Amino acid sequence: MALTDADVQKQIKHMMAFIEQEAKEKVEEIEAKAEEEFNIEKGRLVQTQRVKIMEYYEKKEKQIEQHKKIQMSNLKNQARLKVLKVRDDMITDLLNEARKRLIDIAKDSARYSELLEGLLLQGFYQLLEPKVTVRCRQQDVDLVQAAINKNIPIYREAVKCDLVVKIDLGRFLPAEIAGGVELYNDNVKIKVSNTLESRAALIAHQMMPEIRVTLFGANPNRKFMD
Repeated sequence: MALTDADVQKQIKHMMAFIEQEAKEKVEEIEAKAEEEFNIEKGRLVQTQRVKIMEYYEKKEKQIEQHKKIQMSNLKNQARLKVLKVRDDMITDLLNEARKRLIDIAKDSARYSELLEGLLLQGFYQLLEPKVTVRCRQQDVDLVQAAINKNIPIYREAVKCDLVVKIDLGRFLPAEIAGGVELYNDNVKIKVSNTLESRAALIAHQMMPEIRVTLFGANPNRKFMD
């Protein structure tokens, strides 16, 4: 039985509808797959960027923490230096006050004469020279000469050697010092400084650990004591 034009048109429409439906489903499938791939790629990109951001801020956090540590260390060092400066200033003031009080020693003639005797005799023993030149303040010449005269027999008896001592009258020690003497060998190349200032400086140096403990207490970080 031959198909009529109407049947042919009907079949063509049916085939076209089927093709359109398949095409539509294919498009939907492609769009769904594309959407899925897009979401996957978007998720991957988001995760990658999230990781980068986290790494960036983690690095920044570490940098800030390191900067804080450096600042804290600098502040501690500055504070420590300020404390040390204040302590040094206190010690300097103390030593300056002690030097000022040295002047009072020379005001007591008996006490000062005895001190000069000890300073001279110690200088003789340190030099152990047959000829010694002594320098002193101009106002101390008589006291120094008396101390020399008293000490020469003591020195000779102790070392069994002769000793000639002269006062350098052409070059006196500055009048503003507290007192004491300087001793030289015959060619003036060896010197023993026994002025009151030099002796005070020596004692201060030797006693500095005790001075610091007295003023500021024991250092808690010090493990060993001399």
